[in-house]
Amino acid sequence: MKIIRTAVMSDLDAVASVEAECFPPAEAATKEEFAERLRYYGDYFWLMFEDEKLIAFVDGFVTDEKDLTDEMYEKASMHNENGAWQMIFGVNTLPAYRKQGYAGELIQEAIRTAKKQGRKGLVLTCKDALVPYYAKFGFQNEGVSGSVHGNVVWNQMRLVF
Repeated sequence: MKIIRTAVMSDLDAVASVEAECFPPAEAATKEEFAERLRYYGDYFWLMFEDEKLIAFVDGFVTDEKDLTDEMYEKASMHNENGAWQMIFGVNTLPAYRKQGYAGELIQEAIRTAKKQGRKGLVLTCKDALVPYYAKFGFQNEGVSGSVHGNVVWNQMRLVF
């Protein structure tokens, strides 16, 4: 049975482990970074478990800043509970669980939460290959992001309510 819930500090090891399996080292957040993120915005981690195993998660903080910047990945303290925009920093699904719609369920949960909280919308960055995937949820491609996180070219995508 799959359950979705927000994160608590005791999820730290599982979250860091899933991230390490999903992203190359230059792009992956560290366990220390996740500890800070959980401290500031654990309620903005949407975790999916199969039984007791974390199989997928989406995370990001809330801000009044319109665009996603590299500084946001590094400074969890920039989270602003009353911010207008829900940023999405990571969409992670363990390789064995991909292509089953789990990431999509978590993205939909993040969208529902942001709507319920009265946000203007959500912002994320992705590589070229994933632009059509996020477009299915209503995200619009705004072009190349200022982010150079992990020395990769990212597209900024925005979903406005």
